[in-house]
Amino acid sequence: MMPTMLTPPPPYALRPMTTADIDAVRAIDRHSFPTPVKANLYVHELTQNKMAHYQVLTAVDTIIGHTGYWLMADEAHIITIATHPDWRGRGLGELLLLNSLYMAGDQGATLATLEVRRTNIVAQSLYLKYEFDIVGERPRYYQDTGDDALIMTVMLKDHYYSHTLAQAKTALFTRLRSAD
Repeated sequence: MMPTMLTPPPPYALRPMTTADIDAVRAIDRHSFPTPVKANLYVHELTQNKMAHYQVLTAVDTIIGHTGYWLMADEAHIITIATHPDWRGRGLGELLLLNSLYMAGDQGATLATLEVRRTNIVAQSLYLKYEFDIVGERPRYYQDTGDDALIMTVMLKDHYYSHTLAQAKTALFTRLRSAD
C-alpha cells in the first residue's frame, strides 16, 4: 500500500522521487551538505532498497527540496531533508519533515529517528519543535567533517502526537498560503 502524501497549498506539490530527479536533487545536495550524495547511491535507494521512501517537493514543476526515510519494521529512520537555498526560511523543510512523519505513520511506524550534526542548530530547532528528543550521540559520525551527530527520536503512535501533528499541519499550511 502506497502511503498518502500531504497535499500542500499551491504552488507546492509533493511526489515520489524518481531516477529522473537525481540531477536536480544532487544540485540541492551540493548547496546543503559538505559531501553530496553520489548519483549511484540515489539510484540504488530508488530501485533496489525496499526500505527507502524518497519524495521531492516542487514549486511550479521545479524541484526545490527532497526528503527520504527508511522504514525498518516499525521505525522510520529519516535519512535526508534538504531545500534549495533560494527557498529556505519559508517552512518548506518543515513541510518535508511533516510529510515524512505522516507517511511513515501511515505505514505503521511507531518511532521516527534521525541523526543531525551537532552544529546544525536550525535543523535541531525544527526537530525539537516536533518533539524529537536527543537520546544519544555519535562522536565523529560525519566522516567528511568529523562532526558529531546527535541521535533524536520521537514516538509517532499516540493520540497526543497525532493531535500535535494535525495542529502543526494546520499552522504550516496557513503560513504557506499567506506567503504567496
